[in-house]
Amino acid sequence: MTRILIADDHPFFRLGVEAVLKTGGHEVVATADDGDATLTEIARVDPDVVLLDIRMPVRDGIDTLRMLREKGDERPVIILTVEVTDDQLLEAIRLRVNGIVFKHYCEDRLLEAIDTVMKGDRYLDSELYDKAIFHASTRPAPSPLETLSPKEMKVAHCVAQGLRNREIAEQLGTTEGTVKVFLHNIYKKLQISNRTELATMALRKSA
Repeated sequence: MTRILIADDHPFFRLGVEAVLKTGGHEVVATADDGDATLTEIARVDPDVVLLDIRMPVRDGIDTLRMLREKGDERPVIILTVEVTDDQLLEAIRLRVNGIVFKHYCEDRLLEAIDTVMKGDRYLDSELYDKAIFHASTRPAPSPLETLSPKEMKVAHCVAQGLRNREIAEQLGTTEGTVKVFLHNIYKKLQISNRTELATMALRKSA
């Protein structure tokens, strides 16, 4: 039995999804109606899968997914949506979303999507495959720096300016220890090992 959290700000839709999940033998362990509540409930109940509405108050589905991934949380996330823009689709894929299902197909496809992601595969509604491939092939390759959080990006720019950790800490209003943690995470994300490589990447992006 898969333990599932449903995050959607429409109670009627949540009830419908819960009914579909029960027919597949899954357990709904929590529900949430905004992005921050979703993050709180994930920490509280530790679900196997998160079903995430792309449009929610406080914090939308994409930003909620981003917060999870930045915390190192790689649990399966399936986005539920009425529609998805090209930018949302590509950002969700970049953030390693496990599945995207259109709401009007939930009754027919949601159980299949859950089974697919629990096996370690990605599930996208068929019409999204071609769109993702087309836009990925026609857009320039993203800079590795785009994987950084806003605060990490600020640290990278400070390094590019030749600032030392103490000076970076003063600019960000934090401690040198925190700056060192940021740098460690940045090096890991970018698969680099020193400040020179980071400065080179940051300067190339701003050129």
